[in-house]
Amino acid sequence: MEEKLYDYMDWAEIEAVVYSEENHPRDILGPRVTEDGILIQAFFPGATRAAVHTIRDGKQTEMVCEDEAGFFAVLLPGKKIPSYTLIYWDGDGNQMEHYDPYAYPMQFTEQEQKQFENGICYSIYEKMGAHPVKIDGISGVYFAVWAPNAIRVSVVGNFNNWDGRAYQMNLLESGIYELFIPGVRAGDIYKYEIKAKGGLTYLKSDPYANAAQLRPNNASVVVDLGKYAWQDENWMKKRGVTQGDKAPISVYEVHLGSWKKPDDGREFYNYREIAPMLASYVKELGYTHVELMPVMEHPLDESWGYQVTGYYAPTARYGTPDDFRYFMDTMHQNDIGVILDWVPAHFPRDTFGLSAFDGTCLYEHFDPRQGSHPHWGTLIYNYGRPEVKNFLIANALFWAKEYHADGIRMDAVASMLYLDYGKQDGEWVANIYGGNENLEAIEFLKHLNSIFKKEFPDALLIAEESTAWPKVTGDLDDEGLGFDYKWNMGWMNDFTEYMKNDPVYRGAHHDQLTFSMVYAYSEKFMLSLSHDEVVHLKGSMYTKMPGTPEQKMANLRLAYAYQMVHPGKKLLFMGQEFGQEKEWNEKQSLSWELLEDKKHLQLKNYMAALHAFYKANPALYQLDEKPEGFEWINGMEWEKNLLIFLRRTRKKEDTLLVVCNFSNVEYDDFRIGVPYPGKYKEMFNSDSESYGGTGVGNPRVKMSKKTECDERKNSITVKLAPLSVQVFSYTKPETGAASNKSAKAKTAAKAATEKKTGKKGKPAGKTEEAVKAKKTTKTAQKAEKKVSEKTVKTAEKKQGTTTATEKVEKAVKQAIDSKPVKTVEQTVDKLVKAGKSAAAEAAKAVEKYRAAADPEKKPATKPETKSEAKSEAKPETKTKKSTGMSELGEELQRKFETEER
Repeated sequence: MEEKLYDYMDWAEIEAVVYSEENHPRDILGPRVTEDGILIQAFFPGATRAAVHTIRDGKQTEMVCEDEAGFFAVLLPGKKIPSYTLIYWDGDGNQMEHYDPYAYPMQFTEQEQKQFENGICYSIYEKMGAHPVKIDGISGVYFAVWAPNAIRVSVVGNFNNWDGRAYQMNLLESGIYELFIPGVRAGDIYKYEIKAKGGLTYLKSDPYANAAQLRPNNASVVVDLGKYAWQDENWMKKRGVTQGDKAPISVYEVHLGSWKKPDDGREFYNYREIAPMLASYVKELGYTHVELMPVMEHPLDESWGYQVTGYYAPTARYGTPDDFRYFMDTMHQNDIGVILDWVPAHFPRDTFGLSAFDGTCLYEHFDPRQGSHPHWGTLIYNYGRPEVKNFLIANALFWAKEYHADGIRMDAVASMLYLDYGKQDGEWVANIYGGNENLEAIEFLKHLNSIFKKEFPDALLIAEESTAWPKVTGDLDDEGLGFDYKWNMGWMNDFTEYMKNDPVYRGAHHDQLTFSMVYAYSEKFMLSLSHDEVVHLKGSMYTKMPGTPEQKMANLRLAYAYQMVHPGKKLLFMGQEFGQEKEWNEKQSLSWELLEDKKHLQLKNYMAALHAFYKANPALYQLDEKPEGFEWINGMEWEKNLLIFLRRTRKKEDTLLVVCNFSNVEYDDFRIGVPYPGKYKEMFNSDSESYGGTGVGNPRVKMSKKTECDERKNSITVKLAPLSVQVFSYTKPETGAASNKSAKAKTAAKAATEKKTGKKGKPAGKTEEAVKAKKTTKTAQKAEKKVSEKTVKTAEKKQGTTTATEKVEKAVKQAIDSKPVKTVEQTVDKLVKAGKSAAAEAAKAVEKYRAAADPEKKPATKPETKSEAKSEAKPETKTKKSTGMSELGEELQRKFETEER
């Protein structure tokens, strides 16, 4: 039998196995049927003796040592491969027994391999990595890794003494190495030993591993993801509506490792400990979602998770994969969505990770001008390689499926879109058209988003994209990238810079407030005040604010309220909601002790009230993405630091009037144009005493009057609190048109009685004339009221003459008092652009003051008699100056009308 056995020995293949250079070990190792029986070959490095134990009969057959390195073989009688185990003794005489790993077939189908090669095997993570399975009734772990250019890949771990000569893996045509190892269990740690061309041998962590050791260790860990029982069915069924585009979305951005620290000396809380604390806190404050800074495994705490080495593994800092599932489940059971930060743009150079994985630039580009970020020191994915795209696309789907993620926020999308991002001339390579657009990355993002939304249409895709790249949130069918939302980095930068200014100087930066509305509907935006704004010596949101501690708090309340009333979904980084004073440090807990201070506690309570108001008013979120959801009332009050606008739904009664006062000045009886006649009630005031403010406000309902203001027929007068946002709701007038007619009828009847009895002190004729004028037109009424300069001023007040008009008059008067008339004309030319009413008033001012300057021309005086009053009220038709304006006034009026056309 030994002679026959010798004839079956393939010495070249045996040498490849012994020298650990075999990439098809299943061709030689394991069982096979021959003419002479069942040939079984095995390699036990350093073993002195080996045997085969057949399960059915319990017989133990000694194996022949064909190579002293530990290669054994045996021929068993029969034509059918039996169930058996292998027994071997090491050099110390220790006996080990296990099932033969080469007795089991590969688990990949040909279709799966072809799909992977084309980048479309979206469930590849179910085969790649390490998965506890049963094959032919035998428990073990199936390992698979992509390393097409390696000479040999072995599985090493605590189950084989980290010996790369054992458990050499089988190479498939797709470049995937695979092997089923019986007896390996969940909890075992492992790596891949890779022998590259040239002979260099090194260890790599599993790119598809579902768990990893806590840093600084970096071995992969076998886990079973099939045991957790989810209890979030209700949330999963309704989340499509809960986080739809017409729903309120306010996100609390969290770094789990520094949100809170344990008091017992441990470095971190476990996922299961954090979950109920965070859920309770977020629910109390009214946030709808939390966004977690990357929880994927990463080696460096200071990277905050943005340099990932374990894309399929929740970080071990806070527990196991099932612990993280418990965290997600708890959030969902409390109706809180969870968005995960995800980094498909780059990866670190750590040698145990993806860099030069199989001895070649497998995941990255070979050319450093394409494959390296010089400033970050990281490597860029090769998005043109299908298997790399498959790795990333499947990973996004993995978090949504296996961990019920409600959204993915993609980091550094701008760095993916531009080939020259963060690079100087000579450090990048243009695309095939000579441009700087990364065409492969663009195709990757579109591919990813299309598949993700197909699989999970109710989950969110959010881009952190800091440039003006068009259609980031545009439809894929319309050449868009297909994201649901884009972080509004422009708004974040402009707004925080504006708020840093002392209110005295904010007027010069008014455009930083209003510019966001110029492009507000070019994308679907999320307004983010993220971690990026409170690190690297930028200071916390609290320290950015100017003034005394009380003024800082008032500015913060103003800032957060403005974010809430501005179109777009919302995001705020942790700690800023209660006025964290220190800049964020990932190694320290938030300063929770500040909540013992009344003003910080008031700010926290204010945020809860602000969220309650936000969620209770559909006008603040239903039409975030539609221009009809927003309308300016007055966005040009730069000298007063005021913004006044409307937020709407498609229902008139939902309309909100928003007044933002970015100055520290209180305004009494400030007139504001309103869209409809009716009642306006102050529903929210960021300067309320209960929040630590001054308490200036409008406790009584304001009834609009037919007084023109802000180019609107109706207006109200209100008190404006300093450094505040005040929001007014609208209600139709209760009396209605019928009561208005009744009031007019009573007025007419009263006038008729007075005329008949003559009891009124004034002549009956004039009363009749006044009543008649009211029944004609508004123009006639205005004409009658020009009888004296005093009456004119009264009329101006009723017409809602604004402070801007008074400033026009003042400017003209100053010019006349000190400079020639020609300068007056130039002054008015500049001021005429303020608006039509201002132009008319400017013309009147010129007329008045020119008359004052000309002794021969006297201003109108109060008529002494009734006949003179009538004469003054009647318009002249014979002369050129019948309009009551000078030639200059008429010229200014014509000029404005020309510009308006």
